[in-house]
Amino acid sequence: MTQIQNQDAMCVNESKENESIFSNLKYLIVGIVFGIVFVKAEIISWFRIQEMFQFQSFHMYGVIGSAVIVGMISVWLIKKFQIKTFSGESIVISDKKFNKGQVYGGLIFGLGWAITGACPGPLFAQIGYGASVIIVTLLSAIAGTWVYGFFKDKLPH
Repeated sequence: MTQIQNQDAMCVNESKENESIFSNLKYLIVGIVFGIVFVKAEIISWFRIQEMFQFQSFHMYGVIGSAVIVGMISVWLIKKFQIKTFSGESIVISDKKFNKGQVYGGLIFGLGWAITGACPGPLFAQIGYGASVIIVTLLSAIAGTWVYGFFKDKLPH
């Protein structure tokens, strides 16, 4: 129980179901469809992202706002009706505690997003679309994640 309490910002829903390589193919297909939607909706466009950060267009705010509303409704429905996974496992969404590190992390994330024109969601779609320079951003994101994981236990709570 103490391990779950210490994971305030982490998902603790670990599936016990073993899946074959072929059953994981569904995730690849969903990822490809998701990437196509990102391209068609211009979510991966560096120019759209710059417009957002310069307050010149509502496009990205509309997309992000829609995603937040869908997420809020989805979490509410999962909690209200105790929806389970397709394999019948319970979905547990634990309450999160506020931490000032979330503000710092959000500022760093937003700054990186504004500078590179890419956030983790569309990185692969941008690379697939031909923006090969985004590979540098992907490698930087991986390095940043590794550095955080390395120092996580030494950071203030």
